[in-house]
Amino acid sequence: MELVKVTIDGITVEVPSDFTVIEAAAKAGIRIPQLCYHPELSKEGACRVCVVEIVGGRGLGAACVYPVADGMVVYTNTPKVRETRKAVVELLLANHPQDCLFCQKNQDCELQQTAADLGIREVPYTGATRSAEKDESNPSLVRDPNKCILCGRCIRACHERQGLDVYAFVNRGFKTIVEPAFGLGLDQVACTYCGQCAAVCPTAAICERDDTEKVFAALADPKKYTIVQTAPATRVALGEALGLPAGEVVTGKMVAALRRLGFDKVFDTDFSADLTIMEEGHEFLDRVVNGGVLPMITSCSPGWINFIEIKYPDLLPHLSTAKSPQGMFGALAKTYWPETQGIAVEDIYSVSIMPCTAKKAECVRPQLQSNPGIPDVDTVLTTRELARMIKNAGIDFKNLPEEEYDSPLGSSTGAAAIFGVTGGVMEAALRTVYSVLNSGADIPGIIFQPVRGMEGIKEATIEVPVNAEKVNVKLAVAHTLKNAKILMDKVRAGKADYHFIEVMACPGGCIGGGGQPQPVNAEIRAARTAALYSVDEAKTLRQSHKNPDIAALYEKWLGKPLGEKAHHLLHTHYNAQPREL
Repeated sequence: MELVKVTIDGITVEVPSDFTVIEAAAKAGIRIPQLCYHPELSKEGACRVCVVEIVGGRGLGAACVYPVADGMVVYTNTPKVRETRKAVVELLLANHPQDCLFCQKNQDCELQQTAADLGIREVPYTGATRSAEKDESNPSLVRDPNKCILCGRCIRACHERQGLDVYAFVNRGFKTIVEPAFGLGLDQVACTYCGQCAAVCPTAAICERDDTEKVFAALADPKKYTIVQTAPATRVALGEALGLPAGEVVTGKMVAALRRLGFDKVFDTDFSADLTIMEEGHEFLDRVVNGGVLPMITSCSPGWINFIEIKYPDLLPHLSTAKSPQGMFGALAKTYWPETQGIAVEDIYSVSIMPCTAKKAECVRPQLQSNPGIPDVDTVLTTRELARMIKNAGIDFKNLPEEEYDSPLGSSTGAAAIFGVTGGVMEAALRTVYSVLNSGADIPGIIFQPVRGMEGIKEATIEVPVNAEKVNVKLAVAHTLKNAKILMDKVRAGKADYHFIEVMACPGGCIGGGGQPQPVNAEIRAARTAALYSVDEAKTLRQSHKNPDIAALYEKWLGKPLGEKAHHLLHTHYNAQPREL
């Protein structure tokens, strides 16, 4: 790529010729205010907050879409630029609810921060304002069109990351809004509840449904026995929302904070991730040996499950019947735990801390009721919601001492930790499947590098013994639904020469989940990923079948993997969702 020299506010930098001014400014260490721009999405040039003066140019240019040229001279902080930016933001605020103190994204809102940075203390404009109804039609996401600034990020994220087109601009001029087709609710269109729209929304126009008050109420109820489980990816992201660096492992502090919030037992979804490998791994072996439906596809990501039910219902037999780790833990929380502890199942209130907005929809599936009429998981909180609860309770998170999970549903191996990153479920499964097929021998080096990394689709082959023969097992790993679609089209066309496929709905897997702290970019995802791999490496046990508490659970209560009791509690079924709009 040809390099060009650009001078910005007196600083000369050399950048690729396909850069825009905003990218060149970032390289020069200059931050230009922005609202519609997102470094991982296509350029829009919609909000005009990023205007700059370009010597020789006509008027002000939008830095996010203005291409650089050799010898270009740019000024980002002239009186004209500042006045224009201020006027643009004032106009946005004039059509925006003035409820910042009560807003879910107070102090985490890009519009609010931009207005503060520009020194806006009043809005000089008055007139008509947008009035539209909230969409609260589903368990995962809430849309408030009145807080939308028409940046288009949600439209681009849904299309470019997920290969879906749930949102679009509707109407013209002042009446323009962003909404699904025909003004339908998200429960009626092809929304998978992945939350990537919420992850890039600069305001509170799209947010996760806030269930924190439900959990506070349960914690305050003396009749409730409260149990909480924490997903693998939460421990490497929660700290970001509480003032710690990206990717810092805060497992012990998170456990301590949950105890201070009042939970009776603090358990780990990593335990049921190990359990998932036992069931899913043996299911894969059974399909390979006995001629089951192949390729088998993982079923841990609820956004992905919604996607295949909506878009590829004919391929549902390819899904593993194993519940997700959240689903398996929920089943144990409402069967094994009350039975062995002498607690009435009706008194147990089960909470999940998840990086994922789609988990909220997963927990209300009727298939996830081990006891008729009683959900296995009562409430799902995203990582962001837990951070808000910790702040609400006045807990000094940074200075908390580290504490351990409760036993036995709090023990786990390194294999469980890497469930939180793309390729992790596949690698964890291989560690156990390879050992089972090789009389207990470990996969060489434990780490299976071919399924690691941030490529959208990864392919690999591993040689394993099947029925006394060496078989090349072919694997594929995809993250984001746009990449999942590529693989599913191959499966549907009979051109997918794979045995096992892992799919995660969000970029990077759960570390980039729709319920994780914002902002999320490639650098932050890399930090979270490295942190999860460090958790794995620090574990003495790194294969799910070597977890002694998992072995004891099977020996004393479950029976054997894929056995009658395990199948009843830990497996499920999926149905077509007629939401094709």
